[in-house]
Amino acid sequence: MNYPHPIIAREGWPFLGIAVAVALVVHFLAGVLWAAPFWVIALFVLQFFRDPPRQVPQQAGAVLSPADGRIVAIETTQDPYAGREALKISVFMNVFNVHSNRAPVDGTVTKVEYFPGRFFNADLDKASLENERNALVIDVGGQIVTSVQVAGLIARRILCYVKPGETLTRGQRYGFIRFGSRVDVYLPLGSRPRVTIGEKVSATTTILADL
Repeated sequence: MNYPHPIIAREGWPFLGIAVAVALVVHFLAGVLWAAPFWVIALFVLQFFRDPPRQVPQQAGAVLSPADGRIVAIETTQDPYAGREALKISVFMNVFNVHSNRAPVDGTVTKVEYFPGRFFNADLDKASLENERNALVIDVGGQIVTSVQVAGLIARRILCYVKPGETLTRGQRYGFIRFGSRVDVYLPLGSRPRVTIGEKVSATTTILADL
């Protein structure tokens, strides 16, 4: 699936432009050896903000991973955003993962809620409820799926581009988190997980669970 933006996320253009400009200036004024660390920084920024197109699985009832990363939690717990008990699957993103967030299901956004908070390591369980976060509650034909962007130890900026009433399609790009974070997905009880703790997943292409 091709997205309506280049392969480098639009959120990264200013950072990449500054990093390359600084590297070029140092390169021309002081030479390649002095510029080498700045080119390394520019390459890091480039890889962090990459945003490749993804193929979208079409299986009915499939819940797709909203982020690249590693599964750090699969548990039955309370979904505080939709007021219910739910199955939670959490994906931890390190600084080397793609950080675009994509819709896990087809549905209508019924609530978008932002919560200021702390910046604990997003790998920790307490990050889900204590860190800065943004929750998206999605109605999927009468079933509820909640996708929560959670800031991490280094992350300081959560971006969400959808509002209540908007319709999402699986794999649609809806947000971005800068520099290490996690996404929690709350599913109806009875959903069947398709991943395991520690498994590496890819946004959109990995099926997290079946509703």
